[in-house]
Amino acid sequence: MAWLILLAAAAFEIAFALSLKPSEGFSRLWPTLGVLVFGVISVVLLAKTLDRLPVGTAYAIWTGIGSVGVVTLGIVLFHEPITPTRLACIALIVTGVVGLRLAGAD
Repeated sequence: MAWLILLAAAAFEIAFALSLKPSEGFSRLWPTLGVLVFGVISVVLLAKTLDRLPVGTAYAIWTGIGSVGVVTLGIVLFHEPITPTRLACIALIVTGVVGLRLAGAD
């Protein structure tokens, strides 16, 4: 169950980060509220997993999934460039997240 909560926390982390661009420097109300709400929910869900998961593993997976999700959706939604270097870096993050999951305690 902790892993599902961590995945939800990562999804809200992605929503948090993606809300930053449309907030236009916190000058637009609804995207700014999205930044605040998504960010708080993400951190609260992450905190709920820490009694069952190692903090280093949980945090690394949370940020890794968030990073990969934001880069991927940035490419899709904001037409950011796709380069071999960016794809290789995404692969490295995914490898690290999978490795931490396999090496970590349940």
